[in-house]
Amino acid sequence: MHWLWVFIVGLVIGVTAKLVTPGKDPGGFIITAILGILGSVVATFVGEKLGLWGPTGFVHFLASVGGAVVLLVVYQLVARRESA
Repeated sequence: MHWLWVFIVGLVIGVTAKLVTPGKDPGGFIITAILGILGSVVATFVGEKLGLWGPTGFVHFLASVGGAVVLLVVYQLVARRESA
């Protein structure tokens, strides 16, 4: 059940990141969920190591979206380069 929750939260974070990021995104909902999950993992790791926040809370959600936006921009650049 934990992995289902991780996927759902990752999807929400990924969709939020897509709404914030300008431009056309080449990925579908699976890529969106994966980028959301990875963005959350990166934000949690960096924030906890720097002592900025704990593992939950609204600040953590915003940081997760920020991490997913960064990964989404990198993904867009890589996908654009491969298609050209």
